[in-house]
Amino acid sequence: MDQRTAPGTHGLVLHWAARYDLLAWLLTHGRERELREAIIRLASLETGNDVLDIGCGTGTLAIAATRHVGTTGGVTGIDAAPAMIARANRKAGKAGARATFQVAVAENLPFPDRRFDVVFSTLMLHHLPRKTRQQCATEIKRVLRVGGRVVAVDFGRAKRRGLLAHFHRHGHVEVEDIVNLFVAAGLTSIRTGPVGMNDLNFVVAEASSAETLDRGGGG
Repeated sequence: MDQRTAPGTHGLVLHWAARYDLLAWLLTHGRERELREAIIRLASLETGNDVLDIGCGTGTLAIAATRHVGTTGGVTGIDAAPAMIARANRKAGKAGARATFQVAVAENLPFPDRRFDVVFSTLMLHHLPRKTRQQCATEIKRVLRVGGRVVAVDFGRAKRRGLLAHFHRHGHVEVEDIVNLFVAAGLTSIRTGPVGMNDLNFVVAEASSAETLDRGGGG
């Protein structure tokens, strides 16, 4: 698909799928696999879970998650960049992973209410302006089942210098801002802290009520 077919969004869309995995490796100093496993542990994935990865990039985390949900679970990845989704589908096919990928935007998730047990948001929120982040959080609350959880990982205030700062100079989101975002959407923050890698932090929040919020307007 041509990148010009990407859906409209107010967020930053990364189209350079061919370089994305290399950048991820650089940003984690070669510890990308360690980061994936840390995120999966935070999510406490179980056999049979239905998982959504928002801003999935080339699908590496989603593919890894399939090993934890088994044949009775499912993993879906979305990204606004068709090039990312095309590469994710190729990687899943090569790995024999039962993950599905589709082009979609974070602020208007194309899924029914209470569809997922776990939602991932990894290095994605800082790409969204404030209003779009709020819409995304509302959508996460909507698609989570009662007792479901979201795991958000993002950069805190930048401490990077040199080459990595040049490649990733476009933003950060403080833990407190993510917590406030999720609480405002009706989620309950249950755990926060540093990932233990660079200036990455995590927030785990839960959908503890059956109440479904309005979508708050899609993008």
